[in-house]
Amino acid sequence: MRRQRALAAPPPDPFGEHRRGRLRARLQLLGGWFEFETDSARLLRLVRAAYAGLPPRRLSVTAPRFRLKLVLTPPQPVRPTARDRSAPPPVRALAGGPILCGAVEGAAFVTLSPQQRAGLIVVPHALLRHPYHIRYELLEFAVYVLAARAQRLVPLHAACIGRGGRGVLVLGASGSGKSTLVLQCVLAGLDFLAEDSVLVRPAGLLATGVANFLHLRSDSLRFLDRPARANVLRGSTVIRRRSGVKKLEVDLRAPAFRLAKGPLRICAVLFLSARPARSGRLLVPIRKTAVRERLAASQRYAAQQPGWKEFSSDVSGLPAYELRRGRHPRESVEAVRELLPGS
Repeated sequence: MRRQRALAAPPPDPFGEHRRGRLRARLQLLGGWFEFETDSARLLRLVRAAYAGLPPRRLSVTAPRFRLKLVLTPPQPVRPTARDRSAPPPVRALAGGPILCGAVEGAAFVTLSPQQRAGLIVVPHALLRHPYHIRYELLEFAVYVLAARAQRLVPLHAACIGRGGRGVLVLGASGSGKSTLVLQCVLAGLDFLAEDSVLVRPAGLLATGVANFLHLRSDSLRFLDRPARANVLRGSTVIRRRSGVKKLEVDLRAPAFRLAKGPLRICAVLFLSARPARSGRLLVPIRKTAVRERLAASQRYAAQQPGWKEFSSDVSGLPAYELRRGRHPRESVEAVRELLPGS
């Protein structure tokens, strides 16, 4: 008769929920304070590379506090033994603040609790070879979702450029020229809020974002003179999107560029168009009903979030234009200036 094995008693803290990470960074982002904790110096360097040196942008008097834990799992054996091949990888108990989970070794994932303003990011050791993907697909995803959900902000796939506390919201599909326009505006001395993701508080249309990187196709530089091109290329790196497209990643936190010091109140909306301008007329007004239709069509994720109805109603009352292409991107910069008070 076989003996039945008794289950081993669990350790006192199997998830590690009562143990804080050895390394921590506290940074002000997207209207809140984010505390990042980890035991990995490499992951903390990725956090600082993404978010250190940004201007504080409060949306309210009391900034909410968020907590994100980053866990680096150990490297997997290169040649698993016969016993290892006969069974799946073990499940590891993990915790990030109030979040408890079990994860299969070698898996990358993010789990978030907007209500408790906490999150857990698990990074397999093998993924360290792809720091851009860790930052863009795991870290930035977690930061934006937590900030938007906890503060009831509308998340937009858009860019925002401004001056004197006012901003122009720039919308367009991937490849429409948002990044090229943003680059030209920044080089012309306008304030940079965000290139790819903008969060908006519906009440008052106050916008915030992360003013760190600008992603450009290399052919965007053909419009620049030699000194400006050298300035943009200084310190930039090349990243590869999952589509296979290579882009320059330009860090706009350099002293040569202007970052918006605080949130910007949206004063106008631009929809980028590939159509050439007629008779030098780049700005074509859009009717209020058409603005709502274009917003809903281009922002399908945001249109399902709380606050969308108030946001779309208020933003459709602002001056809105289709921005058509001129002979040189500098003409588009002048069009943007026309929409900013005092520019």
